Amino acid sequence: MKLRAKGLSLLLLLVLLALCSTIDVSEARRGKHWRPRSSPSSSQLKKGKGKKNNSHRQHGSSRPSPKPPVNSTSSPGASKGNQNPYQPSPTPNAPLGPSPANSSRHSSPKPTPSCATSQGAVFNVVDFGAKGDGVTDDTKAFEGAWAAACKQGASTVLVPSGLEFLVGPISFSGPYCKPNIVFQLEGTILAPTSAKSFGSGLLQWLEFTKLNGIVIQGNGIINGRGQQWWTYSDPEDEYDDDMYDAELERMPQIKPTALRFYGSFNVVVAGITIVNSSQCHLKFDNCQGVMVHDVTISSPENSLNTDGIHLQNSKDVSIHHTQMSCGDDCISIQTGCSNINIHNVNCGPGHGISIGGLGRDNTKACVSNVTVRDVNMFRTMNGVRIKTWQGGVGLVQDIRFSNIQVSEVQTPIVIDQFYCDKSSCRNQTSAVGVSGVQYENIRGTFTIKPVHFACSDSIPCSGISLTGVQLRPVQVPHYHLNNPFCWQAFGELYTPTVPPIACLQIGKPAGNNLQSYNDIC
Repeated sequence: MKLRAKGLSLLLLLVLLALCSTIDVSEARRGKHWRPRSSPSSSQLKKGKGKKNNSHRQHGSSRPSPKPPVNSTSSPGASKGNQNPYQPSPTPNAPLGPSPANSSRHSSPKPTPSCATSQGAVFNVVDFGAKGDGVTDDTKAFEGAWAAACKQGASTVLVPSGLEFLVGPISFSGPYCKPNIVFQLEGTILAPTSAKSFGSGLLQWLEFTKLNGIVIQGNGIINGRGQQWWTYSDPEDEYDDDMYDAELERMPQIKPTALRFYGSFNVVVAGITIVNSSQCHLKFDNCQGVMVHDVTISSPENSLNTDGIHLQNSKDVSIHHTQMSCGDDCISIQTGCSNINIHNVNCGPGHGISIGGLGRDNTKACVSNVTVRDVNMFRTMNGVRIKTWQGGVGLVQDIRFSNIQVSEVQTPIVIDQFYCDKSSCRNQTSAVGVSGVQYENIRGTFTIKPVHFACSDSIPCSGISLTGVQLRPVQVPHYHLNNPFCWQAFGELYTPTVPPIACLQIGKPAGNNLQSYNDIC
């Protein structure tokens, strides 16, 4: 009996255990509070690949992927790497990791795109016959390398370091070039010094025209060797000799700009040095989307008409972290320019940063939306200047000069609607209007006059505002110090100035009938 009872109890226990197991399984199938305790599923592992920087390891490297270049068939107006050249450049050495929105592109292995310095095919000018000895004419080799890159697109023309290339007047031109070409300048390009190289006279030496997505970058030098043209206007140059003077008599009087861009979109000039141009060093004409940064421009302060950077009919321009010393304006902004942003620039010696001269020969001139900020000027003729000729028409509007530090500058703040570069100019009634000019935190020292506002009787300057202007005199031999000067200048003093600028007329000019920018321009 005892054995039978034990067997019955054991049977009941087995039945009870079977029933409990059935309930657990059925509950699990209905999804009630069931979680596996095993290792993560394959779907979770796939999800984890997109986190904690593991996406880079799929390519066998922990480095961030550089930005891919735009395909050679990209539409006009698209900048290289889809980057708007009007935006400030990224901080040097900052990681360029993928944005969260684009991290999905790393879910499967793809070829790593090349960076700008070695994108696509590389065409070395030496491979096309350039000698680089500073004596042999390498113009044909440069033309050959450019033609090859032009057909390829998204490629690089390389001017290697350690060599000097003598190159005559040359045009690296489109419009049939494929976009996004990098001109990697690591060596030195020398201008010819013989008169026959320039014929009766040329307006430019190196020209890039009708291109989209052109980048000139590197640590190289463009040397205009313009001393012969300067001395042509300066017979007392200490380096003159009889042979040099004889050559000067044969040089054409038309001086070439060293480096000019015309009719191009999305232009970048970065890192290079331009020295001793015969006239302007770097010019942009009819361009849109321009960035210039970390560039050095240098020529002696007695080299006539050697502007640093010249802008004309160009829009959406950014110039920053650039050093300029020259014999004329560090930056000259001419008619047709708008959306210009200049910051973190050192200027001097030179003539300062100027808008104009505008309206010469009774022409129409329009400039708008210009910002110049965080600039240092040393021993320049002017600081920030607006200059217009009598007789012109048009308007300069929405200009901001902010955080300008001046040191021994002759006249730091200038508006001159009576500009004349000759001994005398004819008085005329019409003028290019000047309206909406802000001066903020202009500080430092001057040697002649702190402020010069000479505005038109018929179209007075309006909307001038002064905030935080503190300018103190420095006595320099042969210079006579003057008080602030104002004529027909109207605006507001938002803070006390040093020295007091009591000559500015507060408010708006009576009967001011200045039309809007859109109506005039």
